Amino acid sequence: MMSEDNVANRFDRQKFLGGNAQEQITAFTVGVVGLGGGGSHLIQQLAHVGFQHYVLYDFDTVSFTNLNRLVGATVEDAEKKEKKVKVAERLIKGLQPNAIIRSHQSRWQDEPEDLKTCQLIFGALDTYLGRKELEECSRRYLMTLVDIGMDVHTGQDGIPIIGGQAIISAPGGLCMRCMGFLTDEKLAQEQALYGGIGSRPQVVWSNGVLASTAISMAMNLISGWTGAAEQSLYLIYDGNRMTVKPNRAVYSIQEPCSHFPPEAVGPVIL
Repeated sequence: MMSEDNVANRFDRQKFLGGNAQEQITAFTVGVVGLGGGGSHLIQQLAHVGFQHYVLYDFDTVSFTNLNRLVGATVEDAEKKEKKVKVAERLIKGLQPNAIIRSHQSRWQDEPEDLKTCQLIFGALDTYLGRKELEECSRRYLMTLVDIGMDVHTGQDGIPIIGGQAIISAPGGLCMRCMGFLTDEKLAQEQALYGGIGSRPQVVWSNGVLASTAISMAMNLISGWTGAAEQSLYLIYDGNRMTVKPNRAVYSIQEPCSHFPPEAVGPVIL
């Protein structure tokens, strides 16, 4: 059991974030939608940093094919087909025994009320449509969304290419359409492949890089520790070159977001 002194000193090495940063972290409610490869890394780091209030969504259970990337999952979990939300809860409670966790083994769209209580949402979804719907919810209820995702495809020379992104979409800032990440073409192509996409390659290290980047982005938004917190940010991950760089095209966009006007917020009025 941890002594009171150990509890009090637990976050001493994060004091560079600012005098009241830990209080803000403790008070925040964070949502994580998708608890697989990237989402499990997010959960682990959020718990280490000290977040105490969580809203979790994932309808899936652990399988043996998850074990190459699902942080916190064990062979026993795969054998039992344990719920991914239960693995996430266990991971959080191992670091934050007093954490308040509201878990849903479902799509967030099926039980959205808890999600609306979050100040910050992390999305670790597989589809463009999923991202579109989650961003629409985050904008309507004035929540900041941090999205991560990765993919592997084969280049012209037959070499696998790992790529991904980490994006901040905050109310008042540019959205994922403004930044060029979400497009009608991508959504249409995905819809045409619906049901035939199959399993997508995933590896633990790429998910880890993107999740760590997302946590860093979020911590800067909360504490402003770098002195230059950005409300709109689109970082591109090149897994082959092992780099994370900003999408420079975003900095040239001068117009405000036209996809989510200020009046399009708040609950639907019937």
